[in-house]
Amino acid sequence: MAHGIPGMRGTDHIGFTVPDLDEAERFLVEVLGAEPIYTLGAKQSDDDWMATHIGVDPRTVIREIRFYRLGNGSNLEVFQYEPAGTDIPQRAQPRNSDLGGHHLAIYVDDMDAAIAHLRAHRVELMGEPTASKGAAEGQRWLYFRSPWGMQFELVSYPTGKAYEHHAERKLWHPSRPSE
Repeated sequence: MAHGIPGMRGTDHIGFTVPDLDEAERFLVEVLGAEPIYTLGAKQSDDDWMATHIGVDPRTVIREIRFYRLGNGSNLEVFQYEPAGTDIPQRAQPRNSDLGGHHLAIYVDDMDAAIAHLRAHRVELMGEPTASKGAAEGQRWLYFRSPWGMQFELVSYPTGKAYEHHAERKLWHPSRPSE
């Protein structure tokens, strides 16, 4: 029996919900450099469609969905909801250690220039850059937060990671997408 989803090519998009789409767009475009591509309007249903297909209260309304391209990486699908019923009140952002915790890592060629850019935009940095060890040696990373509290990460390893010296297969690299 074959392993995995037949025809799987990779990640198409990462979807997340924000409290204010205009604020999110300013951050995604002006700070991160995402490119707006298209928008979908409101969606709601009079039946259980929202519960069945998205796992939210059936009376929840999607106010708007915006799509962005983020460099050579995955596309972003950004939602703004009007929660209803059992979805109220909205919960805080999960921490990385919580179930469903997450972060979105963005590869940069020059970590110091990227950090200076974030500081110039008054983005909350979470500490100072960390130099990885072991198999990831050669990599530096730093977490930061969006205006709505979502965690993002800068990551850079322009000369590669230690594991790559003897690896038959390497992780996908954003600056070398065809390798």
